[in-house]
Amino acid sequence: MIGGISIWQLLILLVIVVLIFGTKRLRNLGGDLGSALKDFRGAMKDGEADKDDETTQDARKRPEDPQLVDDLGKTKPNTGPVEEAQRRNAQKNETDDKQD
Repeated sequence: MIGGISIWQLLILLVIVVLIFGTKRLRNLGGDLGSALKDFRGAMKDGEADKDDETTQDARKRPEDPQLVDDLGKTKPNTGPVEEAQRRNAQKNETDDKQD
């Protein structure tokens, strides 16, 4: 007994639904509902995978960084700011070494 509904009432309701809609339409409805749930679960997994990719992305390869194009027309990540910072640090270390 579920919420005041007995098993006999559920069976009568099931018979009425089958008579109104037919077994073929109910089968199609069940298949459509199952495929919708499967698609929803797949979309949720894809969303989680995209979220993980965004958080683990290398800072030098962020999509908002401009792309550099070489002589052959191929794009490469813009690592210029990183290389400039390394060069400045190397120069600073050299001047510190000369002062000591």
